[in-house]
Amino acid sequence: MPLSEHEQRLLEQLEKQLHEDHRFASTMKSASTAGNYSTRNLALGALIGIVGLGVLIYGVSSQLIIVGVLGFIVMFGGVYLALSRKGGTKKNGAPGATKNPQKPGFMSDLENKWEQRKRDEHGSS
Repeated sequence: MPLSEHEQRLLEQLEKQLHEDHRFASTMKSASTAGNYSTRNLALGALIGIVGLGVLIYGVSSQLIIVGVLGFIVMFGGVYLALSRKGGTKKNGAPGATKNPQKPGFMSDLENKWEQRKRDEHGSS
């Protein structure tokens, strides 16, 4: 569905403002890399959390305190696993370490398209 002329003008204005506001762009860039969760960790953590909740409920209902505590620990471990970041820590933890130029993901695709568009605009001018 094509954009109307008004929508195209608004989009161009937004693109100009975004290009001029480097602080906002860098904030958005860092926010996009903040949510790198592993789907495998989410699924496994949720499953472990549910099992831990079941053990906790069983321990409370049967008045076995140690089983309830173990259930809570298992549940906590599942939540921790589900919320852990994918990839873990970087091998080179130096502050000046360069980033991997081939980072996969939706945001990197958008960044690549944006850069290509800017190169095309400057090349045709």
